[in-house]
Amino acid sequence: MDGQNSRNTDSIRLNKAISDSGFCSRRQADTYIEKGLVTLNGKVAGLGDRVIPSDEIRVAGQLIKDKPKNVYIAFNKPIGVTTTTDSRIKGNVIDLLNLNERVFYIGRLDKPSEGLLLLTNDGDIVNKILRAGNEHEKEYLVEVNRPITDDFLQHMRKGVPILDTITKKCEVEKLSKRTFKIVLIQGLNRQIRRMCEALGYEVIALKRIRVMNVELGDLPVGKWRYLSDQELKGLQTAIKDSENRPYTDVLQKKLGKRRSR
Repeated sequence: MDGQNSRNTDSIRLNKAISDSGFCSRRQADTYIEKGLVTLNGKVAGLGDRVIPSDEIRVAGQLIKDKPKNVYIAFNKPIGVTTTTDSRIKGNVIDLLNLNERVFYIGRLDKPSEGLLLLTNDGDIVNKILRAGNEHEKEYLVEVNRPITDDFLQHMRKGVPILDTITKKCEVEKLSKRTFKIVLIQGLNRQIRRMCEALGYEVIALKRIRVMNVELGDLPVGKWRYLSDQELKGLQTAIKDSENRPYTDVLQKKLGKRRSR
């Protein structure tokens, strides 16, 4: 069989090869190709190009390799650590994990907050969990600067106007004079802190203790563990009906720069 026939028999579409590697979705791969960010054996690739296993594919200079084994991690993020995969930022999550795998975080925690952070290299599960409409529960312990009143609890439960919207109804339980537990199904920017501020309170400490069926438990601060088979099965069951939208934590700045040119 000559080389051309071999390529036709063994080849797959370029966008599928990129997607199969776990780098991004096919749709996002097409976007990178259209933007001229993808090279095939050193030459700029085009939509519809086909590849074989021996071909070298790069996206913005990054070599695309076979998809690694999926990992699912629970990490107890310390206060002061930035939830980012950008290694240029000092004190980022990835440096603390010291993993060989490239992972995404699922729902960030701001720098002054601590607690449970889920990370994985499984882009499909990230897509589904992060969809705002899925209403997946996240549970937090919160300490505020003054005594909690019944009025405060009622307003937090019913919804608080922040960021040009009203937060969704949620579960709130008073634990002590200045601490409460809250379960959210939203992920607005600094949501709990903004809700408290809107009601005249300041958050002193904020700790996430659960994401869906995964609990922080007694995992020490700054340490991580792999999810158990039971936890992973629970996550997959909870998101089985979720739609999959493209999610990437890479190359957005590159695309933005190109759009602005």
